[in-house]
Amino acid sequence: QVQLVESGGGLVQAGGSLRLSCAVSGRSFSWYGMAWFRQAPGKEREFVAAISWNGGMTHYADSVKGRFTISRDNAKNTVYLQMNSLKPEDTAVYYCAVQSKPFRAIYSDPVEYDYWGQGTQVTVSS
Repeated sequence: QVQLVESGGGLVQAGGSLRLSCAVSGRSFSWYGMAWFRQAPGKEREFVAAISWNGGMTHYADSVKGRFTISRDNAKNTVYLQMNSLKPEDTAVYYCAVQSKPFRAIYSDPVEYDYWGQGTQVTVSS
């Protein structure tokens, strides 16, 4: 059974940084694309960033481009999201997700991802 566990969320002041981690268990995820999404209260889940199976391709939402960096360590079955220059509008629950088919392109549509974590809260105060 595939499980994803996010960590690293918390409360930070505007302009600060956080690094989220997502550990995958139950399978090797080396061949699968992964992504981060977020959902703020009263809003739909939105795409944040995605990374290809080998880390060679990344894709970001315009709202986080230049501030957030997605990376992965396949040896540790972990994907990261480094978040810098945080803004109050970044406040949300952040979810990681993984595809179930190997060697696919990366996507910003959540329907392309088959396994999800429970989320970690990020709160940015002004």
